[in-house]
Amino acid sequence: MNNSNRKNLEAAYEICRQETAKWAKTFYLGTLLLPPTKRKAIWAIYVWCRRTDELMDSAEAQARSKEELASRLDQWELKTRAIFSGDVKDELDAVMSDTIELFPQSIQPYIDMIDGQRMDLNLHRYSTFKELQLYCYRVAGTVGLMTQNVMGIDPAYTNAPWSEIPDPSEAAVALGIANQLTNILRDVGEDRSRGRIYIPQEDLEKFGYSESELMAGTINSAWKELMAFQLERAREWFERSEAGIRWLSPDARWPVWTSLRLYRGILNSIERLDYDVFNNRAYVNKWVKMLEIPVSYLIAQTK
Repeated sequence: MNNSNRKNLEAAYEICRQETAKWAKTFYLGTLLLPPTKRKAIWAIYVWCRRTDELMDSAEAQARSKEELASRLDQWELKTRAIFSGDVKDELDAVMSDTIELFPQSIQPYIDMIDGQRMDLNLHRYSTFKELQLYCYRVAGTVGLMTQNVMGIDPAYTNAPWSEIPDPSEAAVALGIANQLTNILRDVGEDRSRGRIYIPQEDLEKFGYSESELMAGTINSAWKELMAFQLERAREWFERSEAGIRWLSPDARWPVWTSLRLYRGILNSIERLDYDVFNNRAYVNKWVKMLEIPVSYLIAQTK
């Protein structure tokens, strides 16, 4: 690659960095703890994921018909397949192509995520958690699969001839699902304005909380019990993901622990709001973020 192309590529990565910093502040903080090459790859993947999400959830997308949205998703899939075939047409194509070259990976998680967006075309309710879990895998669990080769496996596992090379996929997917469950609980109020309810219908029935109450933003004892149950489920998925972090390359453990603990902190924020996610947006305070960085470093050294 000549100097001019490298300069253009670095400029494209900088655009990805800026977009990640703007739209995913908590996530971005964790990426800064990675080595430069890895962090740039994560920024590129994040921006691809954001572009995919915007096909359905941007303000501009809301004005489009279902047929138009379906066509956009089809075109995005064709574009993604072209990138994996080496066909580069714009800045995002370039950084994604470079990332795939540096950290070889399967296209399947990317196609699965696009399929997750297709679910939003027709599914606005989920009867069971099993149905919701598939959606969470597609729109977020896939991110774990996209990034696992960037994070890498500890050489201690790969170099010793007697060691079995671990498969971090299950833990990577679990972390993505945990993050998406957290997003769902944080964004209940926003999603209802789009006519979407992601909390499983079986859970609403179990706790005696009606859909009409949710759409009205009713906060009562049934709602609080329902939300406490949902938060516990999300925390269980975070716990499932923890076991795989010890397999990661040493330079990836600290940022992954930091991202995990910061994102899980949103659940604590929801509790502090007394589950009022209709009128408030749960987030992690800056001082908590600063505290979590050294704590996560210590955890990364011992677990």
